[in-house]
Amino acid sequence: MFDEIMEKFEGSPSQQAVIRLLLERGFSVNDDGRVVSGGIEIPNTGIAREIGVDRRVVDSTTDVILEDPELRRIFQNISQVPSLMDLAPVLDLTVLTITPDNADQKGIVAGVTGTLADHDISIRQTISEDPEFTDEPQLYLITDQELSGEVFTAIRELEFVRKMEIQ
Repeated sequence: MFDEIMEKFEGSPSQQAVIRLLLERGFSVNDDGRVVSGGIEIPNTGIAREIGVDRRVVDSTTDVILEDPELRRIFQNISQVPSLMDLAPVLDLTVLTITPDNADQKGIVAGVTGTLADHDISIRQTISEDPEFTDEPQLYLITDQELSGEVFTAIRELEFVRKMEIQ
C-alpha cells in the first residue's frame, strides 16, 4: 500500500516527503485540507520546516490527497498511537527493540511476546513498524521489568532475530 501511495507522487520528491511525514506521525488531513492530529491543526509552515520544503508543497500535497478518493479515505482516517518509548527513562521502563531478518515473516510478535510471557515478564506496550512504511522495520516492547541475561539470550536465539537492543 505504501508503494502505491508513493507512486501517486512519483514526480515530486518533495510531496513524497510530506506523505512520508504524515504517515510516520499519524497526521490526518481534514475536509479543509489542513493537516491535523485529532482536532489540533498542525501549521503547514511547521511541517514544511521539519522536512525542508516550501509551505506550498504541503498545500499542494493536501490538495492532491483530497482530490483522490483512495488517498482521502486513508488520510482522513489515520491516527496516532501514543508511545511509551520516549517516556521509558522517566517512568523507569525497559524498551526492547528487535530488528528481524525478514519483517514479513509470520510469528515475530508472537515469538517475542511468548518468550517474555514464558519468563513472567509483563508487557506494557508493543509497537510493530509496518514493513511497507519503513525500510528497516522494528518491533518495540516496553516492560516495567528489567530483562535478565537469560531472557535476553532466549530472545536472541529466536530464528528471526537479527539484532536486539535494550534501553
